[in-house]
Amino acid sequence: MTNEPRQLTLAIAKGRILKEAIPLLAAAGIVPGEDLDRTRRLIIPTSNAFVRMVIVRASDVPTYVEYGGADLGIVGKDTLLEYEGDGFYEPLDLRIAPCRLAVASQDPGFAALPRLRVATKYAAVTRKHFAQKGLQTEIIKLYGSMELAPLVGLADCIVDLVDTGNTLRANGLLEVEQICAITARVIVNKATMKTKHAVTVDLLQQLERAANGPA
Repeated sequence: MTNEPRQLTLAIAKGRILKEAIPLLAAAGIVPGEDLDRTRRLIIPTSNAFVRMVIVRASDVPTYVEYGGADLGIVGKDTLLEYEGDGFYEPLDLRIAPCRLAVASQDPGFAALPRLRVATKYAAVTRKHFAQKGLQTEIIKLYGSMELAPLVGLADCIVDLVDTGNTLRANGLLEVEQICAITARVIVNKATMKTKHAVTVDLLQQLERAANGPA
């Protein structure tokens, strides 16, 4: 027998990831104890006595996990690529909420410009991507309506998440290249993996089975 603590706190990114994670969590035996659309509680119990949930902004999930506010997190790979800390492991790809991080522009020949103005909220990934191509960039940090930037002359191109591409096409933008594929990942606090090893590994295995679906 082990005397290690067993209570786990799971931080989940709001929005699409939460919506797609709920059925997967249910398949792993973790069902919220309250209606997530109605509750005002910040810490939500689940049908698994050892797991409780917190629903937070995607950008906050890695912070909660790294600093021990949560033991595990479910968040998009795009958020992890931008995050600067390293206080967690990334053991599992849930393969939900798929999309891609891509470059888009009105002008497919924009890369010939001597210095590119790029609108994005993914500054670190964008800077690295264009630097590898030997292109100089000026990053313009935006947090929404990214497609508007080239239309009003604010930027030569954008780097943003793309799902169907319908919004790009509706605004006259062309997806020029894909930087990387994005899915939701499970991250685990490094200390949790040591101090709550057994219960953490068990949860990861349940989530992996749920993500893989029926054999």
